[in-house]
Amino acid sequence: MSWQALWIWGDGEASPRNAWRCFRRTFDVPKEGAESASLRISADSRYVLYVNGTQVGRGPVRSWPFEQSFDTYEVGHLLRPGQPNTIAALVLHFGVSTFYYLRGRGGLLAQLDYGTGEVGAKTDASWRTSIHRGQRPRSPRMSCQQAFAEYVDARDWDGDWMNPGYDDSDWTGAAELGAVGMAPWTSMKPRDIPLLTEETVYPVRIESLARIRSFKLTTVVDVRAVMSPGSEEHADIVQFTGYVATTIRASRAGRATLGFLAWGECLKRFSWNGEIVGSERFYGVVPERYVDVELREGDNLLLIDISTARVHHGKLNIGVYADDPIELSFAYPGAGEAESPFLAIGPFDTSVIYDHKPSREVNWEDQAYKSVLGDVKGAEDLGRHADASKPIPLKYVSEADVFGLCVWRKENAKLAVPAQLQIAVIPNGEAGVVPVFDGFDTEVLFDMGKEYSGYLSFEIEAEAGTVLDWYGFEYMSGDYRQQTYGLDNTIRYVAKSGRQAYATPVRRGLRYLALNVRGAAAPVKIYGVTFSQSNYPVAEVGRFECSDPLLNDIWEISRHTTKLCMEDTFVDCPAYEQTFWVGDSRNEALVSNYLYGVQDILKRCLRLVPGSKDQSPLYVDQVPSGWSSVIPNWTFFWAIACKEYYDQTEDRAFAGEMYAHIRFTLEHYLQKIDDNGLFNVKGWNLLDWSPIDQPNEGVVTHQNLFLARTLRVASEMAELAGDAEGAVQFADASDRLAAAINEHLWCEEEQAYIDCIHADGRRSDVRSMQTQVVASLTGVAQGERKRVVDAYLFSAPPHFVQIGSPFMSFFYYEALAKVGGAGVILDDIRRNYGNMIRHGATTCWEQYPNFLENRANPDELTRSHCHAWSAAPAYFLGRETLGVRSLAPGWREVEIAPAPCGLSWARGSVPHPAGGRIDVSWTADEAAKRIELSVSYPADVTVRIALPEGFSGEIKETKLERLN
Repeated sequence: MSWQALWIWGDGEASPRNAWRCFRRTFDVPKEGAESASLRISADSRYVLYVNGTQVGRGPVRSWPFEQSFDTYEVGHLLRPGQPNTIAALVLHFGVSTFYYLRGRGGLLAQLDYGTGEVGAKTDASWRTSIHRGQRPRSPRMSCQQAFAEYVDARDWDGDWMNPGYDDSDWTGAAELGAVGMAPWTSMKPRDIPLLTEETVYPVRIESLARIRSFKLTTVVDVRAVMSPGSEEHADIVQFTGYVATTIRASRAGRATLGFLAWGECLKRFSWNGEIVGSERFYGVVPERYVDVELREGDNLLLIDISTARVHHGKLNIGVYADDPIELSFAYPGAGEAESPFLAIGPFDTSVIYDHKPSREVNWEDQAYKSVLGDVKGAEDLGRHADASKPIPLKYVSEADVFGLCVWRKENAKLAVPAQLQIAVIPNGEAGVVPVFDGFDTEVLFDMGKEYSGYLSFEIEAEAGTVLDWYGFEYMSGDYRQQTYGLDNTIRYVAKSGRQAYATPVRRGLRYLALNVRGAAAPVKIYGVTFSQSNYPVAEVGRFECSDPLLNDIWEISRHTTKLCMEDTFVDCPAYEQTFWVGDSRNEALVSNYLYGVQDILKRCLRLVPGSKDQSPLYVDQVPSGWSSVIPNWTFFWAIACKEYYDQTEDRAFAGEMYAHIRFTLEHYLQKIDDNGLFNVKGWNLLDWSPIDQPNEGVVTHQNLFLARTLRVASEMAELAGDAEGAVQFADASDRLAAAINEHLWCEEEQAYIDCIHADGRRSDVRSMQTQVVASLTGVAQGERKRVVDAYLFSAPPHFVQIGSPFMSFFYYEALAKVGGAGVILDDIRRNYGNMIRHGATTCWEQYPNFLENRANPDELTRSHCHAWSAAPAYFLGRETLGVRSLAPGWREVEIAPAPCGLSWARGSVPHPAGGRIDVSWTADEAAKRIELSVSYPADVTVRIALPEGFSGEIKETKLERLN
């Protein structure tokens, strides 16, 4: 049905920062003909949809603005024939570009269509709209990858606004923007994956209770927005030089602690009342930096050099503590009045930094910039820099740094958890009571039992004005908590009076949930804390169990990790980023094939990538994104994943569609071949989080190796697409590149491939396992060289750089599987993933612990504790240990070749892409070299069974007929 609806918004800015806007339309539904009704909806940036007060869905899925996605819901069962009905939508408009969204403008589009062909309601000027008056748009960014932390004051907003009968007479009429096809949403695309799940889970226990005291005064200043004008339009790395000044006003003299909780940025140096504070006075483990200072009664000038090199974030977190009865506040330090208490001096210089095209460094030696800190001794001196100064707009200054308040403790007294408080874990009609302590805040720490990704809800009873600060994080051990520096994973909720419930519209990932109750005049009653786990809908078809309980636990955390990282695309992690990283998704898709067998999510991932061609013809590494960044390997992995999708599904039409895009980008990559026949590029030349020699300019060996493999894949895709000439051209290009690699990047003396040739022509003196693994895996190493590098897979030379991440381990396991190294794969999984299990992991870590020798905190085992690029065991245990692998496109032919490797039994299932599954169960006697094997599979699949070498045994086969 055609669109009759118009895009609508409210008065004011086209793209306001962190705006929550509510829309309603009340209309009559006919007594007949409404049984079948569908509602199509889209919004910029995200929406939550209600029909007659019932939440129907969230969306839209991430998409490029030039092919905006819309969702369709069947809502006939929610309509009330012959009565007034209400459609309502909460639209969250980001107003900034993120790693999963490109800034457009605020907008809502919705249309209700009856089965009769009539339109029941459509967005136009008849809709009513209001800013969500309880939402505070000045809350800080969650991270550079994501939008904003959440701050809601329930006293200022009626939570029943989406229900029929609500009085919206003080709302305004919506503003009509234009018809479907208007910019920036120049085309509309129906959702191409199912709706995500909403599965309710509960905490398993209250981990701790504490009486605490934190900062008295906090804020977060978005200095990126101040110092890099226009940076809301992109998420690229920026540099700038400049200062932020404020006055800290004290009711009396005394001692104070200044705290700066940032991710190593926006705190180059500072002065306090004109005295430059040296680094020797700082304490705390980076990124926490603290300084003790003397407060004067009245105004104290704080001048901070926030100049920064190569950052995305650009947040300045400030916290101040002073003992009672000292009261503190921020005040504007300049002449006259301003809307915020902060003054910016600068920027003196600013630039955007790209990893794949020329960039300009800022002038760090500019004397106008360097002289300010020493020149300003007091607020009166700021006038000398008036030409470079400006008040910081209030919208860039948060009311509070909730993250800082939740992390820093001046006092922290642990208390035993009362039984009546544990009641709050599961809703049961009774309330858990949070005690209140005079002069202190109260923290209640919930343990969800494992990591989840979705939406928090809670029901409480409290006095009006009570502040509930919720903070989610992933890991703790004893008294150590791994704070989410770089991620403001918080919600501030200010209670109205009485019993109330709240459900957040912002997705977040966490295992632990700290509730900090502040300013309570009476104890807070908790009637329930719930979490709506939301992911791509999957049936858990894949299974694995064996005689080693450790491997079973490892398989389970791999399964759970993969599920959590399947949103509307594959994402890297549910907490820090929620970003579709193109290269990560290749490995995640292979794991998903062995667990869930779903294909639509991968298909939409693969189709999203070429949409970045206007950012770079080399395609960017996360899409759709405001960060125009290129990791060449990630593009190569995307092309390889396109071919692997064909191998999984035998979808030749899709292969042809993707081949056109593969050809486009590889033709641009081939323009980067140098006079030696090697791929030589400026980019983020990444493969592993480890000290391998992979400079961002020059010839990087692992990148050349993967390009050689990708050119071979392009040749195979060309054949599928019917491009015989292209098949020959890409095959020849692959052969030439492989020959150049073997000529220029092999070290005969050390019998290994070198890591790189630097831009100045210097040959790397670093030898790494990563490079040897890729040389073996891609087939570029041949003959005696292949024999040498394959031997390294089984016994790595100790002076080689070792593998630093589970992501790299995936390629290592692939290489081992090709040369009969299934036993080594199991040993490596037990060692590295077993370490995760020993530390209580419920999901797979992004990194191996302490891979960086200079890690500041030995308790920090990894950055992200849930990262799907690390879920390799769920793939290899099914492929190698069960022995189930495809031999032909579409899994028309399958091999079942178990590899016991010391296990006495194993059983499990692998989904078949055409439906059904392959079940395998075996029992092995290593001493007797006998195996009993039972398999079942769809009858139309040709299965070849191979017993382990040297084994004899019995085989039981069951063929299952498919339904027509």
